[in-house]
Amino acid sequence: MPSRESYAVKRGKKQQNRRNKKKTSQKGSLFSVALGLNASVGSVPSLAASRSGPDPAKRTAAPSKLSSPASTFWQPIRSFALSQLTSLVRRATLRESDMVPKYEKVHNFKVHTFRGPHWCEYCANFMWGLIAQGVKCADCGLNVHKQCSKVVPNDCQPDLRHVKKVYSCDLTTLVKAHNTKRPMVVDMCIQEIEARGLQSEGLYRISGFSELIEDVKLAFDRDGEKADISSNAYEDINIITGALKLYFRELPIPLITYDAYPRFIETAKITDPEKRLESLHEALKLLPPAHIETLRYLMAHLKRVTDYEKENLMSSENLGIVFGPTLMRAPELDAMTALNDIRYQRLVVETLITNEDVLF
Repeated sequence: MPSRESYAVKRGKKQQNRRNKKKTSQKGSLFSVALGLNASVGSVPSLAASRSGPDPAKRTAAPSKLSSPASTFWQPIRSFALSQLTSLVRRATLRESDMVPKYEKVHNFKVHTFRGPHWCEYCANFMWGLIAQGVKCADCGLNVHKQCSKVVPNDCQPDLRHVKKVYSCDLTTLVKAHNTKRPMVVDMCIQEIEARGLQSEGLYRISGFSELIEDVKLAFDRDGEKADISSNAYEDINIITGALKLYFRELPIPLITYDAYPRFIETAKITDPEKRLESLHEALKLLPPAHIETLRYLMAHLKRVTDYEKENLMSSENLGIVFGPTLMRAPELDAMTALNDIRYQRLVVETLITNEDVLF
């Protein structure tokens, strides 16, 4: 038969366990209130109720008295926690958007005459004929039948052995060949301009010597990223701005593509500023990834140019006049229509510069 001492020890342990459980439940209730997990404050047991005696009437009456102070006390903490959570989600989304996107590209097939026997790299069958047996991708070197070229996936991976020039090269082809987010011409020219030319009067409006601009073009085509465009080689910053504008003018597909051109022009015709901004945001979604990334980088640069408007005298309107026809070209329209579109081209670029932080 157990002694009286052992019975007292067991009873003391049980009381200690009950007190520990009560403290744990009290902490859990406070944590729930802090995070706002409960539907209503009245459903959370208050501190006074947890300390009250075994009378159930007191436990149910206490929360109604302290519910309002508790809500007032925990509301700032709850708002802060939600803001921090939203900030973390936003930062994670931005980190994902900073990753180099996977640019899809179609093959640039051209009729080709192969020397000796050759097999199709798509169906693995022999290519018959003496001349023009099949087609070859000018960017990645893929050799296939003419019929097979119609079903080959858009998975062209340009090779630098085939892409031997920078100017007059398709923008997506260039960035995929060099595995970059933007053409190196754009990055290098903008970095040089911002380093020593933001305060230059008439920046982008004054033209440099065409012979020296051609030299810069040949340097990029010949040396790529190793091209020297520093002040030691070209002291006049207008030569670098001219080389950048020339690059955009010579793109086979303009920065604002032919497919998206009509949508951008229609957007510029909208008189309401808010509706125009919404329409422009939707129009930007029509651009390929390489084009939208290059346009974003360029507009951010031009926005910084306008920050020095007092020194360089280049406002967003002036830059729109310069870059409108450079970034946008009418797809096979008559001369009169193209002439009428110039004012809308200017307005599109001006709106992109002014609202760069919102649109991109």
